[in-house]
Amino acid sequence: MARKRRHSILFWLIQLPLLGGIAVVLFCNFWIVFSTSSRVYDSVAEIEARPVGLVLGTTANVAPDTPNRHFENRIAAAADLLSEGKVSRLLVSGYRDSKYYDETEDMRDGLLALGVAQDQIIADNKGARTLDSVARAESVFGFDRFVIISDDFHVARAVFIADRLGLDAIALRSQSVDYESSRKVRIREYFARVKAVLDLFFWDSKPEEVVVES
Repeated sequence: MARKRRHSILFWLIQLPLLGGIAVVLFCNFWIVFSTSSRVYDSVAEIEARPVGLVLGTTANVAPDTPNRHFENRIAAAADLLSEGKVSRLLVSGYRDSKYYDETEDMRDGLLALGVAQDQIIADNKGARTLDSVARAESVFGFDRFVIISDDFHVARAVFIADRLGLDAIALRSQSVDYESSRKVRIREYFARVKAVLDLFFWDSKPEEVVVES
């Protein structure tokens, strides 16, 4: 009897919350991926023309002499989208904390190196989070229809955020980075999707620059 009681206490204190947490993660991931799948594309040819492409930022290098393949693939996909006439401008949105770390400047330089004209690039260095980047595309720059460009595992969450904000977004997946090289960010994305649901439906989280005082 004592053993059964211990097992019951263990179940209610540890196992049940753990199972509940796993269920929440699975539900949020399924919801985000399934609800956006029809608007996420693998090739530029599939994309319908939109006024602007929103390029989501990431660091340009994973080490001093090691380029970030996620960054390179996003920039290449964005340049292709522009060159094929699917968008007329690119809004690069990333994080800047100093002159030594500026994702938007790195993205601008990467696009210029691929032949994109300076006047076709708009920079937003307040895109610290995906939510910030998507919200500010409309609230600061006035775009409510756009193509999101990012990694295959990232774009679903960005489109999901756009949906919740009432924006008309589709997405282009950049070339996939192999699982072994991207395992950490892919695992992190599972939990980022849970946070997106909490931000949008429970915490009503908004970028600081977009908050409207009543």
